Amino acid sequence: MKNKTNTGLNRRDLLKSGLLLAGAALLPTACQTATGAIGANSSSSNQQDTKVNGRRKLGKLEVSSLGLGVQNMSRKYTTEVPYRPEMHNIIRTAFDRGVTFYDAAEAYGPHEVERILGEGVAPFRNKVVICSKFGWNIDQNTGQRLPGLNSRPEHVRTVVEGMLKRLRTDRIDLLYQHRVDPAVPIEDFAGLMKDLMNEGKVLHYGLSEPGLQTVRRAHAVHPVTAIQNEYSLIWRGPEKEIIPLCEELGIGFVPWSPLGVQFLTGWIDANTRFAPGDIRGAESRFSPENLPNNLKLVDLVKKWGTQKGATPAQISLAWLMAQKPWIVPIPGTTQMAHMLENNGADSVRFTADEVRQFNTELAQVEIKGERLPQMVLQFSGVEAAPKK
Repeated sequence: MKNKTNTGLNRRDLLKSGLLLAGAALLPTACQTATGAIGANSSSSNQQDTKVNGRRKLGKLEVSSLGLGVQNMSRKYTTEVPYRPEMHNIIRTAFDRGVTFYDAAEAYGPHEVERILGEGVAPFRNKVVICSKFGWNIDQNTGQRLPGLNSRPEHVRTVVEGMLKRLRTDRIDLLYQHRVDPAVPIEDFAGLMKDLMNEGKVLHYGLSEPGLQTVRRAHAVHPVTAIQNEYSLIWRGPEKEIIPLCEELGIGFVPWSPLGVQFLTGWIDANTRFAPGDIRGAESRFSPENLPNNLKLVDLVKKWGTQKGATPAQISLAWLMAQKPWIVPIPGTTQMAHMLENNGADSVRFTADEVRQFNTELAQVEIKGERLPQMVLQFSGVEAAPKK
């Protein structure tokens, strides 16, 4: 049973995770700003449950069955700047707990998250897989975001050199094109990736939110290791075409936002409102009109959590891993407790019958609202220019 303050915060989770960080804006009248917290109705994970023992293959690249997304380690959704030494501590504790797969991007910061990750993994760099992404048009000297996309080969070469310095490494294990640049033939991009692999600066490459034909064209030049798209219980779009394509071509799949930007942890409720600058406030699936309906999904996840002795976050991640053996979620967090909780999903197992039953119940829940603002959605599913 929840015991809430007048801001809607669970007292136990408040004390457990120290939620009221400097700069968090709470809205009045029984509304809350969503900040990181262990999912409602969760139980404390013991030490052995926080170890990631599983290993999976993305193409030919072996990684831990769960990764760690570090996107918010320079700036949270709720706009606070996290304490940098603690971000290093989370990265290193994740490694101690079996995580070998770390995901960053040039655009996160911009540049700053790559620096944080490079600093964090420095003691064990050769024992982990570092991923980063490029593709937005970012000034390489100032880090300023410029309009549009930029995957011109000469620009990408400059970006990669900057990444290597920020990540404190001599190679990027997996480099994604963050979004497809419609002005650049994908054959040119894939050819550059092949050249960078021959030079030893990149070991594997992937695509994020690409068009289907773009994937086929890139794969024909050089095998694609992984596709990174949004995928979770709240957004199952990839199931229709991109996941079957990955299965056909032998490409791994990495779901970003596997916990639905915190929704699937059970922390967001019908009274949740978002602070200025929090992108979730611009996603119509989290609007006051749609939240009450969409929370039926959270109720489903909580019910299964009770049945299986797991938290809502663990159920959500375990469900993803149960879909295909080459799916590797990368939940992000800036809280140690959440990272350890997420790791516990590795020990949650669904039988084939349970997956069928879960999916039958899931089919009864219709999610209302868009997953991203239209200004961001327009960059997904794009096909690259034809090769002349």
